[in-house]
Amino acid sequence: MSDATPSSENPGFDDMARDIAEVPAVEVIVTVAVNLMSAAAVKLGLTEEGEQHKDLDEARKLVQALAGLLDASATEISTFHASPLRDGLKSLQLAFREASLVPDEPGHGPGEKYTGPVYG
Repeated sequence: MSDATPSSENPGFDDMARDIAEVPAVEVIVTVAVNLMSAAAVKLGLTEEGEQHKDLDEARKLVQALAGLLDASATEISTFHASPLRDGLKSLQLAFREASLVPDEPGHGPGEKYTGPVYG
C-alpha cells in the first residue's frame, strides 16, 4: 500500500476548493492581512502576555510581509479596505520602533521601503 491518497478518497478537499472558489479575492487578501497584523502584534508583545511572546526578529518579518502585501494589493482592495489596514500597519511600525533597543533610521524600519518613513 502507498501513503499517497487519491483525491477521490479525500472528499474534504473538493469541499474546501468549492468553498475557496466562492470567496472573493478581497476577502482573502484582507483576511491574510489581518492574520499578519495579529501575529505581528503578538510578536511585538502587545498582547496580555506581552513579554512572554515578544520576538522583534519575527515581528520585523511579519510587518515587512504585511507592508508588501498592502503595497501590492492596495489598488485591488479599494480604499474602504486598504485605509484601516494601512492605519494598523503604521501602528505596528511605530510599536516596533518603540520596542527596539536601537531603533532603525527613518525609512529603514520594517515595511518602510513600501510605506515611506514612519516617525514616532
